[in-house]
Amino acid sequence: MENKIQTADKEKRAEEIMTAKEYRSIFWRSFTIQSSWSFDKMMAYGYMYALEKPLRKIYPDDDDFYAALKRHTETFNITPHVSPFIMTLGVAMEEENAKEENFDTDSINNVKVGLMGPLSGIGDSFFWGTFRVIAAGIGIGLAQQGNILGAVIYFLLYTSIHFITKIIAGKYGYKLGTSFLENASENHMMEKLSYGASILGMTVIGAMIATMVSLQTTLSFTLSGTETTLQSIFDQIFPGLLPLAATFLCVWLYKKNVKTIYIILGIFALCILGCAVGIL
Repeated sequence: MENKIQTADKEKRAEEIMTAKEYRSIFWRSFTIQSSWSFDKMMAYGYMYALEKPLRKIYPDDDDFYAALKRHTETFNITPHVSPFIMTLGVAMEEENAKEENFDTDSINNVKVGLMGPLSGIGDSFFWGTFRVIAAGIGIGLAQQGNILGAVIYFLLYTSIHFITKIIAGKYGYKLGTSFLENASENHMMEKLSYGASILGMTVIGAMIATMVSLQTTLSFTLSGTETTLQSIFDQIFPGLLPLAATFLCVWLYKKNVKTIYIILGIFALCILGCAVGIL
């Protein structure tokens, strides 16, 4: 009997926090994550804006509310179509934080970072690489015949898929998150999930360094009558050593509170200077 009462209380609280109004708010506000994009935070400010209304219901106290908003300004980037899944999952985790005194708030961002890479891989493949191409193919086929409906059908097809995915993702992110967090708190799984998400996030970042950062030197010298390039020595010691060193330098500067725009301008200046003197 007591378990039934507790379950009913949890369901009632969930209904109070995530009503149709909050789902609609997250859905419409999720479209701002790209318009608020920045080099240092990427989509973080749009993410925070999307969660504002449910966070206010979770945290009536101003200090707790502003702390939660600040917590969601950490760097965030994802395929926009699936973003409501992580948004409503974040709401579920914030609810758990409000209920549990010893809840690890770091796990909220750890889970976000751990999920945004894999979900983006799936989202990019389906939406940018599949659905958009199919919808564009249908629209182009009609447009080539001079039919104005080509553009209209492309827009309607792709937009409908986009909207439906966001609505479903928002619903399931919260429902799955709530049920999972309830079981996780009982089985002490949050610590393991947070640790695993941190490892996954660092793995994704490491892969991004190897594939997206490119830096080589053209310096060479003659040794025993043989011309040797410095880059070949670096490659033998540690392939990708210069990109990794450049990344760590940027991280170090960022931790020293150097503004991101200054780091970017510094990279531009060093690259131009390096090419001008012939070392890059």
